[in-house]
Amino acid sequence: MWGPATGLAPRLTWSVLAAAGRFSTLRSGTTKRKDLPARNRRGLSDFSPQPLPYTDLEESPWWMSKCRSEPGRYITSRKLAETLIKLVRTKRKNPEQLFLECNPGPGILTRALLEAGAKVVALESDKTFIPHLESLRENMDRRLKVVYCDFFKMDPDNCTIAKPPVYVSNELFKDLGIRAVSWKAGIPLKIVGILPFRSERNILWKLLYDLYSCTSIYKYGRVELNMFVSEKEYQNLTAGPKNPNFYQALSVLWQVACDVKLLHVEPWSSFDIYPQNGQLEKLKHREPLEPIQQNLYFIQMTPRKTLFTEQLTPVNYDVFFHMVKHCFGKRNAKLVDHLHSLSPVDAKHILRQIRKNENVKTINMYPRNFKQLFQTIQCSEDYAHKWLCNENLEDSAM
Repeated sequence: MWGPATGLAPRLTWSVLAAAGRFSTLRSGTTKRKDLPARNRRGLSDFSPQPLPYTDLEESPWWMSKCRSEPGRYITSRKLAETLIKLVRTKRKNPEQLFLECNPGPGILTRALLEAGAKVVALESDKTFIPHLESLRENMDRRLKVVYCDFFKMDPDNCTIAKPPVYVSNELFKDLGIRAVSWKAGIPLKIVGILPFRSERNILWKLLYDLYSCTSIYKYGRVELNMFVSEKEYQNLTAGPKNPNFYQALSVLWQVACDVKLLHVEPWSSFDIYPQNGQLEKLKHREPLEPIQQNLYFIQMTPRKTLFTEQLTPVNYDVFFHMVKHCFGKRNAKLVDHLHSLSPVDAKHILRQIRKNENVKTINMYPRNFKQLFQTIQCSEDYAHKWLCNENLEDSAM
């Protein structure tokens, strides 16, 4: 059983290089290219570790830039807040249910949560709203805690000293009295908010790494996310073979890890923005920082109890990530060709084991099929080494 993970090996990220290279053996079961029979050496890709853990981020970390501010967007409709309460509250009454609300702003949803009996921690990154939230705390029997914190910038990589609103989750959760629970236990807390539009993709990838490695917020158990996302990211997150234009590695990894549900669709015009001029304003469709959109999608992402197995763990998840991303590098190629580059095992035999035709393409594989493929290779008894990697990876993993 996998519980909260501590002391895990550093995240390892791999990239496919065009140049030839040598392969070496890792304790995790990889092998040298030179040790492979000549007939297996064709078409092998070479891999090299990168110093940054989040290779999927489209640009440098957003907290490092001073020029990327965007107006905050907030829930200011009481009717919308009451709708969301009905969606995120569990059916059975739980007086101890804890919510972390990201950037609550004027506190409309905060008040509705408190009136419904929940305990709330308001993580607000804009000091302008702190006094109002503190006054709300006094009026609600102190069941509200207010912290000057930006949840979406929590646990920045290679950050030894964090200053508010940037926080390290270990310190924040310790101050809040939140304790880690087993992965198999229930949902320890729920997080509610609106993903910052310009950083959506970056945040989703970072959360994925945290989830699979059981670090950051996921060190404390199966934390549930309830977030408004753009239509584009909703389509990406929920896509499958029947939606090939949106289907990608991000789709597979999130669906393998979580039960992703659409709870509500709300018109973009329902949200107010705070453009740093001291006044909340209705969000205009032609706001210069935003594309023209019609709706935001409120989704629930609940980590699966069955995510981790003997073959897929918080220690070797990076190999699973690499396998999926490699396959989607050429999404219309035959899966058997990808497997020849990824592993010395008999690719056709592996496909027969998971009941897939040798002509199956990446784009035809469902998320569950990728996990099944990875676990089947991990269980292969005919090969001591299951995966191929660059010799430099050994040094970074030790």
